[in-house]
Amino acid sequence: MVAVTGTGALAASGAAAGIVHVHVVDENGAPAANAVVYATPVDGKLPKRRPASTSIAQQNKTFVPLVSVVQTGAAVNLPNLDAIAHDVYSLSPAKRFELKLYRGIPPRPVVFDKPGLVVLGCNIHDTMIAYLLVVDTPYFAKTDANGDAVLADVPAERYRLTAWHYRQSDPKAQQTKEVDAATDNAVTFVMNLDTP
Repeated sequence: MVAVTGTGALAASGAAAGIVHVHVVDENGAPAANAVVYATPVDGKLPKRRPASTSIAQQNKTFVPLVSVVQTGAAVNLPNLDAIAHDVYSLSPAKRFELKLYRGIPPRPVVFDKPGLVVLGCNIHDTMIAYLLVVDTPYFAKTDANGDAVLADVPAERYRLTAWHYRQSDPKAQQTKEVDAATDNAVTFVMNLDTP
């Protein structure tokens, strides 16, 4: 279920860029933190931007952050901040790799050159897991503890706004709604999530 409300403020002001506020809740109305939302232009024209790099650390036998999102082509650093070695890997179709037992910072980041969900694990510590969603668009955000995210400075045009959460019963399922960044300033996604 998706609710969209538009104030029309950006359209009335003639602004060239839009801001879309996204709120994600579960089926009981509780805020859904760590949801990924991203906007893909309906016309398929993506700006030529160099993807920003990011880091997913290993600390206290945990991946930090649990959920990340990057644009296709982004380099991700995987520093090990623990005093023990980790063996980070993924068997996901979007990116298969393994960083064999290491401490500190690997010599090179891992480049994620294909869109899709990448689940990270550690061959030594089976409870360690992280989720990385690789998307083709530069317009993305992750919800905070209140289930809120903001897509700022998106050109004022039509988008397919997509929401994904790692606790969905089908981790590949995504909800999508077409919105106009010039007029649809607030979007709410209601997602059926498994108990953590």
